[in-house]
Amino acid sequence: MRVLVVDDEFLIRWSIAETLGAAGHEVTEAPDAASALAALEETPDPDVVLLDFRLPDSNDLGVLAKIRRLAPASAVVMMTAFGTPEVTAGALQLGACKVLSKPFNMHDLEDIVRTHGPRPPGLQ
Repeated sequence: MRVLVVDDEFLIRWSIAETLGAAGHEVTEAPDAASALAALEETPDPDVVLLDFRLPDSNDLGVLAKIRRLAPASAVVMMTAFGTPEVTAGALQLGACKVLSKPFNMHDLEDIVRTHGPRPPGLQ
């Protein structure tokens, strides 16, 4: 499965990439919204996008809306340490399949990626 991890905190990105890479996923990393959008233009429609809510160049749901337009087939999981009911509702309304509160368990994240990734033909 192809996963794009978008988070400005290096250690979080690294931890996620290491965990998902060890589980056999192909992981691309982006430290900010601009890098994430550029990655999507180069390699469209990853299976899953793990998107941090607050990035150095985006601290609202605008980047989520852009990702949904650029990668409509991708499942987007919003990650945030600043979750509010408004953020969660807005993210889900814009097409995020899940909002994950930080800190989170890496094994739970593996399950979320597996659950929201592509399904084999016939199981969709």
